[in-house]
Amino acid sequence: MNVPNALSSLQFVDAVRPRSMPGVQQRRNKLSNQLWQQIQLAKSQIEHTHFVVKRRVTVKDLEGNYKSIERPKRIKPWWFMAADGTLCLSVFYGSKRIEIVPRKTSICVANMADLIGALELLKSETEAGNLDAAIEVASGTLKMNFNKNR
Repeated sequence: MNVPNALSSLQFVDAVRPRSMPGVQQRRNKLSNQLWQQIQLAKSQIEHTHFVVKRRVTVKDLEGNYKSIERPKRIKPWWFMAADGTLCLSVFYGSKRIEIVPRKTSICVANMADLIGALELLKSETEAGNLDAAIEVASGTLKMNFNKNR
């Protein structure tokens, strides 16, 4: 089959799209999304605006019918003021704090601008796969909590 001249500059390959995403990539994407939300929340605090993420929930109305509506998602900031007055940041995967450095769960920053810089650095490192081991530990801890009741 002869390829038209306009398409000859493209490189054609025989590739198959995977059916599912690997678990490591799913966990990486989850943490990256949470870090993005924290960045936007910090930026909105600096600019004195509101940052709202909507989520879809199914509710039952007065007649007993189910319908899907949008509600704002509650986002808790991951940063806090320590007892000595420094601004600290803890990274969470689900409800578990991630130990990025062994036995250290918080990052100390000078101000809100440095906080955003630290969050952006963490997001880029997460997407590069450099925090996969720490995410795996936190994910395993969460999984153990789900199996306790059975």
